[in-house]
Amino acid sequence: MIPVCPTSALPPGEAIRVEADEPIAVFNVDGDLYAIDDTCTHQDASLADGWLDGCAIECPLHASCFDLRTGKVSGPPAKVPVRTHRVVVADGMVYVQRGTAGDGAP
Repeated sequence: MIPVCPTSALPPGEAIRVEADEPIAVFNVDGDLYAIDDTCTHQDASLADGWLDGCAIECPLHASCFDLRTGKVSGPPAKVPVRTHRVVVADGMVYVQRGTAGDGAP
C-alpha cells in the first residue's frame, strides 16, 4: 500500500496528488475517500487540481468529468475512464492500494 497523508491533512472537499509510478489523486467527499489515476485520459492534466462536485471531478484543462466511484467518464471530451484504487484508513493515516486492470481504465 502507498502511504498518502494523515487523515487530518485531507479535509472534506479537498484532494491530494500522490506521486507514484503513475500519479494517483485522493479525494475527500464529505468524509468518504476515493482514489483514481490522477492524469486525465483526454490530455495530460492533474485531476487533483480539478473541480470537485459530489462524486464527480472535472478536469481543469478541458472540463472532462469522471465519477470518483467508478472511474467512468461522465462528461466529454474524455472517452476513456480512469482506473480506481482502494483507499484504506488505518491509525489516522490514509493509504492507497493500487487498482487492478479490471478497475476503471485498463
